[in-house]
This record gives sequence, C-alpha cells and structure tokens, in this order.
Amino acid sequence: MNKENKNFLDFTDEYPVFTHEMKATHTILVPDMLPWHFDLLKHILLLHGYHVEVLHNEGRAVIDEGLKHVHNDACYPALCVIGQFLNALKSGKYDLNKTAVMITQTGGGCRASNYLPLIRKALKAEFPGVPVLSFNVSGLEKERGGFEMSLGIIVQFAYATFYSDLIMSLYNQTAPYEQTAGDCQKARESCLESLKERFSRGTYRRFGRIVNEIVNAFSVVPVGEEKKIKVGIVGEIYVKYSPLANSHLEEFLLSENCEPVVPALMDFLLYCVVNTLNDATFYGRKNMTSLLFRFVYHWAYGKQKKLIKRMQKSRFEPMHDFEHLRALADKVINQGVKMGEGWLIPAEMAALCESGTVNIVCAQPFGCLPNHIAGKGASRAVKDLFPDANIVPVDYDPSATKVNQENRIKLMLSVAKENMR
Repeated sequence: MNKENKNFLDFTDEYPVFTHEMKATHTILVPDMLPWHFDLLKHILLLHGYHVEVLHNEGRAVIDEGLKHVHNDACYPALCVIGQFLNALKSGKYDLNKTAVMITQTGGGCRASNYLPLIRKALKAEFPGVPVLSFNVSGLEKERGGFEMSLGIIVQFAYATFYSDLIMSLYNQTAPYEQTAGDCQKARESCLESLKERFSRGTYRRFGRIVNEIVNAFSVVPVGEEKKIKVGIVGEIYVKYSPLANSHLEEFLLSENCEPVVPALMDFLLYCVVNTLNDATFYGRKNMTSLLFRFVYHWAYGKQKKLIKRMQKSRFEPMHDFEHLRALADKVINQGVKMGEGWLIPAEMAALCESGTVNIVCAQPFGCLPNHIAGKGASRAVKDLFPDANIVPVDYDPSATKVNQENRIKLMLSVAKENMR
C-alpha cells in the first residue's frame, strides 16, 4: 500500500462517530438555509430526542473561515456552510466535547455528495473531536452511528415541508400589502406555534384542516390594493433560500416595495425523486428502489394537488403544480439534465413567467458550472417562450459585494417599473 492510500485510510478511520449515547448529551449544529422551515424541522428532531440548534451567525468572519479551510475553487455554498460551522465552534458558546454538526445530502453529482469529506477535513484541522452527521435518504452514509433516519422522521419532515412552504408563500403574498406593520409576522408565528403543538400531539396528518387554518390565518390580515412588482427567485438550492448566501435577498426585495415569489422546497424534493425515476427509465435501472420512489412521488404529488386546490379557492396565487413544471421543462431542456438543479431552474422560470411573474432573479453561486448552464444558459430559451421575461442572473461568491449584487437587481427593477407603466 502506498503512502497516499494509507493516509486516506487513516483519515476515514479516525474521524469521530456520533454514538447512541451522544443523542442525550450532544448539541447538533445545523447551517441555516430555510428560515421558514428549519424552526419547525428542528422541533420535530427535538421530539425524537435530538437537541438541534440552527445557526444564524453571519458576516465576513463566516466567509473568511470558509476560505481558510476550503480550497477557493470549491463552490460558494460549501464556503458558507463550513465557515458557519467553524465560526460557531470558535464562538465559545458550545462545549466542544458535547457538540456535533449535521448537513443534508441529496446524493447529487457535486457538493450534494461531497460535503461530508470537506467538512470533516476542515474540522479535523481545529476540532478533531466534533462528529459530522449526514441527513440523507440516498444511502450515502451507511454508518450514521447514533443518528437514526426513521420512517417517522421522514414522514413528519414531508408534512412539515408542505406546511412551511405554504406559510412562506402566503407571507410573501401578504407582507408587501399589509396595512399594519407586523400583522404578517404575527400570523406566521401563530401558525408555527400551532404546528409545533400538532406535531407534539401527533395530529399533524390532518392535512386539509391544517392547510385551511394556515390560509385563514393570512386571509384575515388587512391588505391594501396597491399593485406591486412581483419578483421570482430561482437558482441553486442553497443560494436561493439562504439569507447568508444571497445577502438577504427576500428582505431586500421587500424593502424595494416588491413582492418576492419563492418556489416551494417541496418542488426541489420532488425533483430529486423524479430524477431517480428518470434514471430508472433512461438507464434501465428499474428495481425495488425505483418502485419505492414512485410510491413516494405519487403520495407527495397527491398532497401538493390538495394544497393547490385549497389555495385556488382563496385570494392567494397557488403554488406551481409539479407535473406542469415538468411539462414546461420539456419545452426548454431534457429532464436528463439534473446537475446543478438542472431542468428545475428553467421550469421554475417558465412557470413564473406563465403565471405573471416575469421579473426573475436567478441566484448563481461561484463554483457550480452546471447551475450556471441550467440557469443563465437556459434563460434565452425561456425568453423565446416568454418575450416579456425580465431575467437577471446574480453571482454570489466570496469576492462579490452586496452593493454590486443589489445594483444589478435594481437595474432589473427599473426595467420592471418601466414595463409596469
């Protein structure tokens, strides 16, 4: 065995494992990606005995920590996540002997599979005793130690995602028009507290009733009649949602008197499931796994249709029907293109334009070439379908300044205002 292979084996053998005993003693740190969703997901893990804390540390120090421990050719989301972990561990807030970190993995062809070795290598340099956990359903980490990915957790996460997507959509459709500042925030907090109580009591499966409660909570918020510019946000999954990565894009659009339109997280999860089904068709991989994923898809898509049907009865714009997203994708790009959020980005752009949201920010991270191809590269085909489309790609990377990013968006908004007039 040569020296290089020996060093690799030493590294994989030496990293700490999260044991069953650590479940009762350790705090698990999770990077912030979806402020709307992670509060509820954290509560679910708490019900299963895991003490989880979602990180909200930001600033240049976070990015610099990422640059210090990750090769500067790595993608921007990797820098943000690893920098957030290291910055938090250095803050003095945590007992390093009783702390672990966790990252989600979707099993894609890039960082979605490679985060764990990057994080472990970074932690080994300064915090060699901190275990790294993988939250995935694709079998990437066969040895999870004391972290159990049970069917109960997966089902509860699915319901929580639907409810959180709905709250996010209704908040963004209401907040720009609320007549009394803070009413939307109160509605959101009320819905989240009610949902936490339902998950604690085990009544979270009353889907239709809960969806009605959430819609009603936002329907009673008094709103004005002023027409505002709608701006869709698409792009790489982390940068699209994370305030750390996208420089608080949603808040900026609200401050510019716009209505942000953010696609649902469930669309991305269904996209991952469908890609598995497409692989089974394209490459002849039909087996028990593909049959299971087909069942999961039909269950989740059925729930989405019920949610959309309820929204159509209200004053709110419904979410995108996923099968319609797939049909729109076929007009732009083949569904075999799945790296870097692949066909989902042009499908979301087309769906936004079709529903009247022609102004779109395409958030693109440094270091993800497939995402630039699927986003910036496919925008011309989307504009051919929808000539009124006003799409601006915005790069997010360690050297980009918030001012430059916002100036690009302001130029897009100036065109949108002129078109509105």
